[in-house]
Amino acid sequence: MQSELNRRVKPARILTIAGSDSGGGAGIQADLKTCTALGCYGMTAITAITAQNTLGVRAIHEVPAPCVRDQIAAVFEDIGVDAVKTGMLSSEAIIEAVADGLRRYKSAPVVVDPVMISKSGAALLKQDAVEALKRLLLPLSAVLSPNIPEAEVLSGIRIETAEEITRALHILHGMGPEFVLLKGGHLQAETAVDYLFDGDTITTFTAERLQTVHTHGTGCTYSAAIACFLGLGESVPRAVHLAKNYLTCAILHGMHLGLGSGTGPLHHGWNLETDINTGKIKQDS
Repeated sequence: MQSELNRRVKPARILTIAGSDSGGGAGIQADLKTCTALGCYGMTAITAITAQNTLGVRAIHEVPAPCVRDQIAAVFEDIGVDAVKTGMLSSEAIIEAVADGLRRYKSAPVVVDPVMISKSGAALLKQDAVEALKRLLLPLSAVLSPNIPEAEVLSGIRIETAEEITRALHILHGMGPEFVLLKGGHLQAETAVDYLFDGDTITTFTAERLQTVHTHGTGCTYSAAIACFLGLGESVPRAVHLAKNYLTCAILHGMHLGLGSGTGPLHHGWNLETDINTGKIKQDS
């Protein structure tokens, strides 16, 4: 057993900077579950504490910006970071603290999920913080991963047609990220198509559209999975491809969890099967 442990390779270290979801389906909790399922080591800088479940958000309490800055510094200066993912940032002061930290430690790729509204409709980013997000954080990102409503807020245009998708990708890329991943789940289409743009080429990623209410935390999980694969050394297109496959299966398996009476969570550990007799974790086929 000891020789087996000695042979293990050190896991990719993933820092998620986001809010806490007491229901466990999104935010920090979803990110850490994703990191574990994908064989990475998850670390956190918590930006806000939310009281929520599958029915909605009851309360939000922001963590003071200096504490967010200290959490980022503590992780980078001791354990080290191979990739970063940001989620709920809530306020301009927190965005400034995050941007300061990421500028100071430049070694890891950053995936920015511009979380603005929860599945239940609660505002998770203050209106006056949007400009700070565009000005301070997008230029530091390797991947910006908005959904359609978030992309409309950031780009300032309506997004419904193929031409509008292309225009939005160009506008968002012009704000500084190396790649823009526009998630097309909100579009009216038979399949779920995402669009990855590097400034020159648009690459599409298509998956079956699953009819389910168990979609709480999809954006958090997707961006966390991308960060995991980047931390493992994959290219951005390959990381997106692998992350989308993982996410689609997590949604599919989440349909069988049946947790809560509202918008239920995904099954982040769908790919893990533990034999309680041996303690070994097997990959699901």
